[in-house]
Amino acid sequence: MSGTIVLATARVSDVGALMEIMGAAFDPAYGEAWSAAQLLTLFALPSARVCLARDGEQPCGFSAARVAGPESELLLLAVNPRWRGRGIGRRLIEDWQAWAAGEGAEEYFLEMRADNSAVRLYREAGFTECGRRTAYYRGGDGVVRDAITMRRR
Repeated sequence: MSGTIVLATARVSDVGALMEIMGAAFDPAYGEAWSAAQLLTLFALPSARVCLARDGEQPCGFSAARVAGPESELLLLAVNPRWRGRGIGRRLIEDWQAWAAGEGAEEYFLEMRADNSAVRLYREAGFTECGRRTAYYRGGDGVVRDAITMRRR
């Protein structure tokens, strides 16, 4: 690990790296990871952006988001566990919001498993819970979990 984290808009050729990060970051018991085909659809949408974080040449995290009018939604945020605790998630959130603001967004939303430990990261970034979907996620482990929607203005 070089210590210099660089963020840049991902390209279609980065999908393999994005899939590796997602495979390392998301526990398969929850079924939250996207397929490569799902990720590829984002590259065709002018209202979406995928941002890739690299430590030197090593891909270590990414965010995927879209803008719809004055609102932006964070679709995915993943940091390889080997790089957690270095502020990469926070930087990806800041990058998403800066990009979305440039596209006209004034409000930012995300949805996640209610028991996801990343909730602390989002709260520290100024997000508050604004909705809950009871028994929304059914993980590969058979457990049903609530989803929470968070918002930041």
